[in-house]
Amino acid sequence: MIDLGRALKTAISTGKVVFGEQQVVKAVKSGEAKMVIVSNNCPNEFLKSKGHGVPVHVYEGTNLELGAIAGKPFSVSALAVIDKGASNILSL
Repeated sequence: MIDLGRALKTAISTGKVVFGEQQVVKAVKSGEAKMVIVSNNCPNEFLKSKGHGVPVHVYEGTNLELGAIAGKPFSVSALAVIDKGASNILSL
């Protein structure tokens, strides 16, 4: 089982991850996103528009908890992995 917190921190430090619904939608539409991770309280309108063949992982915690494991001092409803770096996050 993959430790999401560790994999996410590795992806952030060695790869490229974008945060926020607008940035995630932009990355998905441009084809840059390899994976999308959303909190369990992410707005339904956003979840319905995810598509485009990008894998979506629903994190079982809230946006505050997702922000905390991402090492951010703010809530994160959605993030997109652009480059996994040295992480194994795409195996979720």
